[in-house]
Amino acid sequence: HPGRNVGRGKDDTLFSQVDGVVKFERIRARSVISVYPSE
Repeated sequence: HPGRNVGRGKDDTLFSQVDGVVKFERIRARSVISVYPSE
């Protein structure tokens, strides 16, 4: 599932909306992919 700064395309492709660091996180029972801006 998309998290922070991540979008989802029509074909369920996940894409970053900012340059930064990718983190795979668990929120409740879901895996979430987030991108945090690099400093």
